[in-house]
Amino acid sequence: MIDVHQHLWPEAFVDRLRARRQPPYLDGWTLHCATEAPYEVDPAAHELGKRVAIEQDAGTALAAVSLSSPLGVEELGDAELLQAWHDGAAEFPEPFRAWASADLRDPDVKGLETLLDKGFLGLQLPAHVLTTPSGWEVQGESLRAAERKNKPILVHPGKARSTEAPGWWAPVVDYTAQLQAAWWAWHAFGGRREFPELRLCFAAAAGLAPVHHERLTARGGRLGTIDPNLYVDTSSYGPQGIDAVARVLGIDQVVHGTDRPYADAADLRQGDAATAVIRHDNPHRLLFGSCGTTPERGVQ
Repeated sequence: MIDVHQHLWPEAFVDRLRARRQPPYLDGWTLHCATEAPYEVDPAAHELGKRVAIEQDAGTALAAVSLSSPLGVEELGDAELLQAWHDGAAEFPEPFRAWASADLRDPDVKGLETLLDKGFLGLQLPAHVLTTPSGWEVQGESLRAAERKNKPILVHPGKARSTEAPGWWAPVVDYTAQLQAAWWAWHAFGGRREFPELRLCFAAAAGLAPVHHERLTARGGRLGTIDPNLYVDTSSYGPQGIDAVARVLGIDQVVHGTDRPYADAADLRQGDAATAVIRHDNPHRLLFGSCGTTPERGVQ
């Protein structure tokens, strides 16, 4: 089983968050962000030994962990915080491997390529910077670097808008709205024309954006043919949401992602054959471009 979407903070990353005095920062295990209410982090969720044991019990062959984009780290200009993430994540034991993140204020394409050469699975980008066609265009050099290295892109929810709404509001409203906008912006930008070989995965079923294809058609748009290099993960959705998305994209474009420790795997009720495809074949094609043996760290 391959899980393309988890979160796990290295110890040095936690220490650096505690050293900060402006959001995002940790006060003990209370996380303070600029646009969300304080959040009580479960220390066990980032205890490496416990997380390894959970994945071993689940039969996970690979768990892809990523920087939590809602923190806004990519736009802080805090090089030490970003380096603490990469340095710590690179040392995670099996079954963990990591997505790279980029400094969006001062992009370093050569640095990104170095990370990808060293075994990072691909590049994570926050959805809130991709909600317009021009947003995708701005990230063009990073996208080209990933395409050159045959590595995928993970589009993950980014910073929420400032709100006084309940704690569930950002994940349910802001995050899904970002993902939907990023999905449609990719198509409006002509992303496949610009990056014909680039593989992409939208977290959380792209906020169910594909389900709106009927409305797209009704308003003069066109979904086009199914893109075999465009995927959505299952995180935070169950059988109703995933069945609806699979009816549009087909089961081959759906990959297993849990968002652990913030959510967990759900029974999608797709049957044994479809479940095997979602949990192994599809994520393998996303991450490595084939359904063969999982490459070792640093092996291209």
